[in-house]
Amino acid sequence: MSHTIYQQARQAAEELLSSAKLQEGDLLVVGCSSSEVSGSKIGTDSRPDTAQEVFSGVYDAAKEHGVFLAAQCCEHLNRALVVEASYARAHDLEIVNAVPQPKAGGSFATAAYQNFAQPVLVESVRADAGLDIGATLIGMHLKKVAVPVRLSVKHIGEAILIAARTRPKYIGGARAVYDDRLG
Repeated sequence: MSHTIYQQARQAAEELLSSAKLQEGDLLVVGCSSSEVSGSKIGTDSRPDTAQEVFSGVYDAAKEHGVFLAAQCCEHLNRALVVEASYARAHDLEIVNAVPQPKAGGSFATAAYQNFAQPVLVESVRADAGLDIGATLIGMHLKKVAVPVRLSVKHIGEAILIAARTRPKYIGGARAVYDDRLG
């Protein structure tokens, strides 16, 4: 099953990166319930091995495209995010002090913390796209305006998968002309 989970996560990330037209240095936010991936209710059956498979699939795709990953923690850490310290510094994000654990932060965030070169937690980001794996509510960490993206992958394991990209706001009204390259 784990190879399938890795493949589903990798394919979902690849499709979203392509659809969202993310560029090197952009940010992908991911929230993942390993409980939901395994077929249990969110927050009831944290599975580090499952989370590691999902993380590896998404992270491998993100790294290949030069995209940074933000791993959302669960509500026990107020949905803080694990990011690379270099990303936090470059974007002047305030670092907070916590280390995610499977039952306090979640297994997916724990996997990110264990695999990033220099992991830190921040309270919020404004990501360019996102994957919500198992109803983890990542919307608060997306830039305005979020646009749903339909992927061929509908589930990772048993968890429902929702994807979004962002685009700049349209301003100016009926006479405005827009740049199609931006969204």
